[in-house]
Amino acid sequence: MNLAAATNENLANASNTLIYSSMAVYTLAFFAHIAEWVFGSRSKVGRTAAALNDSAAGGTAAQAKAAQGGGTAVLERPKVVTRSAVGTRDVPDGPGAAGGTFKGDLWGRIAVSLTVLAFAVQAGGVVARALSVQRAPWGNMYEFSITFSTVAVGAYLVLLALKKNVRWIGLILVTVVLLDLGIATTTLYTDSDQLVPALHSYWLWIHVSTAIICGAVFFLGAVGTLLYLFRDSYESKVAGGGTPGRFATSVMERLPAAKTLDTFSYRINAAVFPLWTFTIIAGAIWAGDAWGRYWGWDPKEVWSFITWVAYAAYLHARATAGWKGRKAAYLALVAFGCWLFNYYGVNIFVTGKHSYAGV
Repeated sequence: MNLAAATNENLANASNTLIYSSMAVYTLAFFAHIAEWVFGSRSKVGRTAAALNDSAAGGTAAQAKAAQGGGTAVLERPKVVTRSAVGTRDVPDGPGAAGGTFKGDLWGRIAVSLTVLAFAVQAGGVVARALSVQRAPWGNMYEFSITFSTVAVGAYLVLLALKKNVRWIGLILVTVVLLDLGIATTTLYTDSDQLVPALHSYWLWIHVSTAIICGAVFFLGAVGTLLYLFRDSYESKVAGGGTPGRFATSVMERLPAAKTLDTFSYRINAAVFPLWTFTIIAGAIWAGDAWGRYWGWDPKEVWSFITWVAYAAYLHARATAGWKGRKAAYLALVAFGCWLFNYYGVNIFVTGKHSYAGV
């Protein structure tokens, strides 16, 4: 074995070690997020349930009182957000997993710090994998998976750095990342190897990198959409006089309001949709260089287009008054399901020119 081969093997082993190490740190972050939810106060979240029933009546009473008092009355406007269905009710965002308490917030900060550390270790593993093969680390599903979860965590941390209220994603994100890495290291793992001739192109850096970014951000949007459906059902039940269970109350009332979650997922999907469009165009250009045709109805091409159509339909429906709220949310989840099948289903179960799973 020559020196170069030995160096590449050492880098591959280092990559594997770093990926496993990141999984250990993500596990600690997972338990820290659990502690944030467990030790977060449940006493401060009752304001949401009260607001669901009293916001309309309270607002009217406050206005009447100000009018009767004469002089100049200054009404303190509460920080509220409106539900996606216009004209229903105003609901404040919940206080977050920490419930507004010091102990819960401390565990949340520990969880975020551990997530940052795990992200750095995992990113190091991806870089080491790239150095071991001397190419972009996206030649098979194992490499795609470890990069995908790295980008997903990176996008989450960027939102946190921008002071966005997204720490509620943390527990779900870390859980999914652990599942992703677990599947990657046990089922999808492939030894470092060189690419098939068709992939030797600078378009690999352009096309696949944008596909990974899109998938990671679409995932964050899907989390927001799923939680919106749960929160919206909870708000509707409370507004209708129902009494949700103790666990549902504790969790749901600490989440952002349904409208906030709906807006978050819509903005995320709308922001990344143009990049997904570019991903398909870049793939077509690459196909023209590699195979002499821009479009050949390969299974991967077909499902990429189906995913594009599904997200386009969601954005169109979301801009149409009759399809706001839950109907549009269901469509968004269908669109993300198309993306998941495009990744796992097509790569593993369908044979085509894009069969680079390596499993």
